[in-house]
Amino acid sequence: MSLYEITQYEIHARTYRVEADSEAKAIIKLFNGEADPVNNGLEYIEVCEDLGLPTEEYVELSAELRSLGENVDDVIPSIGNIEQVNNNAGWEAL
Repeated sequence: MSLYEITQYEIHARTYRVEADSEAKAIIKLFNGEADPVNNGLEYIEVCEDLGLPTEEYVELSAELRSLGENVDDVIPSIGNIEQVNNNAGWEAL
């Protein structure tokens, strides 16, 4: 059995505070990095299934996922990267 590291795209939300003359100017300041986070935490919203590995570049992986019953169209939903980091057992102790 192998060990893999997988990057999954997720949607998170963070609240910011900024002084401005209007809502639009406040948003512009946020976009320009001029807003301060209210706290250091992120609120998890959901997995982002609109982004993922392109199936045209990961043909074999896409085919195997389909054979396992996963719905895979243009992208492998939510997966940004997968990398095998260990080819042997023995990592179970981690």
